[in-house]
This record gives sequence, structure tokens and C-alpha cells, in this order.
Amino acid sequence: MSFLKNRTVIGVVCIFLSLVICFAVTPLFNKSISDKTEIVRVVKSVRLGEEITADKVKTMEVGAYNLPDDVVRNPDMVIGKFASADLVPGDYIIASKIADEPAAENAYLYNLTGEKQAISISVKAFANGLSGKLQSGDIVSVIAPDYKKQGMTVIPEELQYVEVIAVTANSGYDANTGEQGDGTEKELPGTVTLLVTPEQSKVLAELESEGKAHLSLVYRGNAANSARFIEAQETILEELYAPMEEGDGSGETDENGTGRGENMDPESAGSGDAGQEDGLSESGVE
Repeated sequence: MSFLKNRTVIGVVCIFLSLVICFAVTPLFNKSISDKTEIVRVVKSVRLGEEITADKVKTMEVGAYNLPDDVVRNPDMVIGKFASADLVPGDYIIASKIADEPAAENAYLYNLTGEKQAISISVKAFANGLSGKLQSGDIVSVIAPDYKKQGMTVIPEELQYVEVIAVTANSGYDANTGEQGDGTEKELPGTVTLLVTPEQSKVLAELESEGKAHLSLVYRGNAANSARFIEAQETILEELYAPMEEGDGSGETDENGTGRGENMDPESAGSGDAGQEDGLSESGVE
């Protein structure tokens, strides 16, 4: 190994290595850096659980060096999928950031058909929300203390049977999906989200503004039995909000044709002859 101690030999080896680096390694490295490839990038913000549409992504050409192996290069693999993390403009999309279904904590919001709405009411006290025992699919009644300031505690007819679709903690995590934080202590519910009609949502909004609403569990079990409660509630709503027949200006009529509108003054409702006489005299006909 004495030749390694020769400065001339060491110099020649160094020169040879530098030539290899300059004319072999460096060009390969530069080539790998200069290589281009197309990837899918975000151009509009996408929230967690939101569907990725064509206007929110764009295919762009970028350097291929040091890109993740699972970066998405085809927009067809992204459009129509759901974001499993918040995405901001400029982000490239990797496979772990998209999913075929929305995130578990808000999947129920994507099942709305337009006929019903989702509305949340606050759980003002631990007892108001059944002590944190409510679950998705439960059928509850909404109890209103001092309803409409009438001094009575009632269950409004519109809210006898309502379906729970989510129970959410104050942190924003749904307590009924198992998507809570890493802490071992269970978070208490802050709101309960209900599936309701527009008419029911108005009543709930009034109760929320007054800060007075309690939930009582009516049924927990299979979907078929739950549907029966919802059907019963829908029947009640149909009776409460039945549209008036065309041409009926004052409500229903009895068999004699006398109006039975809600605004009729009971004192003015006399015999048929008296009503006719009053009508004739008021119209000026003798």
C-alpha cells in the first residue's frame, strides 16, 4: 500500500475522480433535475370532506425530481372524489389526501336529498342532551319549556319524532363517529344535529334563539321501526301545513256551505237565516 503514499498517485486519482464527477455524475444529476412531468395541483381551496370538482384542480408540468411516488398525475383520479384533508391552492394531491367517500364525521351531510335539512341545536346543559348518550339514528322528542311564553312546557306537534344524525362536541369532532381527538377523556356534546323539514327547522330556530330545548329519547333500534316514527311525524306535518283548497277564501265549509274559517268571530255565527239577513242588509239589498 506504499503507492498510496505517493503524492503523484494520489493526485492522479483525484483528477480521475473529478473527471468522472464532472462528465458522468453531474450530467445524470442535472438530467434528473431537468426532467418534467405532469401532476394535478389544487387551484381552489377544498375543505375536508368536500367533493373535488373539475374547477378546483388543474394539470401542471413540474420538475419530476423528488416528487412523492403516490402523487396524482391524472385528473380523472381526483375529480368526483372527496378530500380527506384541507387542500389549498398550490398543493399537489397525493393518494392519501383523497377518498371515494366523504370523511366519516360529515358523511351524513352528503345524504341530504333536498326534501329535508340538517340543523343543529345547542346542548345548553349536560342533561338537555340526554347526558351525552344520544347516537345517530335515535328518534327524539324536542321539549319546549314555556313554549312561546305561554307558561306551559310542551312538545310542539312539529317536533314529536325527530331523527338525530349527529352529536358534536365543542371541539368540532362528532362524538358519535369515533373521530375524536387523541385524548383519552370523552368530550361532552355541544350540539345535536337533527334531520328535519323546513317547517320543523323554523320551530327549532325559535327554540334555539330562546335557549330552551330539551331532548328526550323516544326510540333506538332498527331502521324499519325508526321509519315508522318519522312517517307518523310526517302525517302530523301534513295535517298542520295542509294547503288550502283553491277558491276557499275563509277555510273549510260545512254541509250547508257556511264558512268555518279560523278567523270567524264566534259571536257573529248565528242561525243560517240570521246570517243571510245580515249579509243582505250589509250589501244594501232590501
